[in-house]
Amino acid sequence: MNSRQRRGIIWMLLSTVGALAAFVGVLSVLNDVESKVGPEVTAYEVKAGIEPYQALSRDQFTEVRMPERWLPRTAVTDLAAIDGKIAVNPLQQGSLLQNDMIADRPALEAGQQEIAIMIDAATGVAGKITPGARVNVYATFRGEGDTPDVSQVIVQAARVIDVGRLTSIESDGDTGRGGPGGTGEAVPITFALDTAGAQRIAYAESFATHVRLALVAPGDDVDIPQDERDYTLSEDR
Repeated sequence: MNSRQRRGIIWMLLSTVGALAAFVGVLSVLNDVESKVGPEVTAYEVKAGIEPYQALSRDQFTEVRMPERWLPRTAVTDLAAIDGKIAVNPLQQGSLLQNDMIADRPALEAGQQEIAIMIDAATGVAGKITPGARVNVYATFRGEGDTPDVSQVIVQAARVIDVGRLTSIESDGDTGRGGPGGTGEAVPITFALDTAGAQRIAYAESFATHVRLALVAPGDDVDIPQDERDYTLSEDR
């Protein structure tokens, strides 16, 4: 073996050693990054905006991978968690799905039935009534002849089980919803009521000039006295 061949072998060995050193360095950097970031886990993001109180389905979310150490403790990591759930608040596109964003839809109790009516968004809901809330339902009826107009408590402590989407409506000329000859916005509210309560709600929606909801404070189970359930303006004169 001559000197030129020996130099060639030496350079080849040096190149191999250098390549191995570079490979080991890359592995070291990767291991260091992994040790700092940690393993990745599955989470879910909202594909498109979701309205509050809307029933959730799996196709509304997309899977993402992110380091476990950066994932909030409340993040949803299994989409089975949304089965039978509704959105508590508006969910924005790209938001990370978390457990405090969803809630169970309140279920019916024995002897109850669902009934839904449209409630004026400005005067009857105001964004504060959510599934599970208790409300008093007030209805105003026009008097005929010498009979004065009257406001009545139609149902006390009705349980709300669903709040629908804001909907544009036209005035029907009788109830005044949307204003005379105009349009307005209303929200379908679903209640869990017994037969008598459902009948009162249906009657009020059909014949009352206005139907309004009053939110009841949690734990407040005081009955409204019978002599306070009806009101006419003449009582204050």
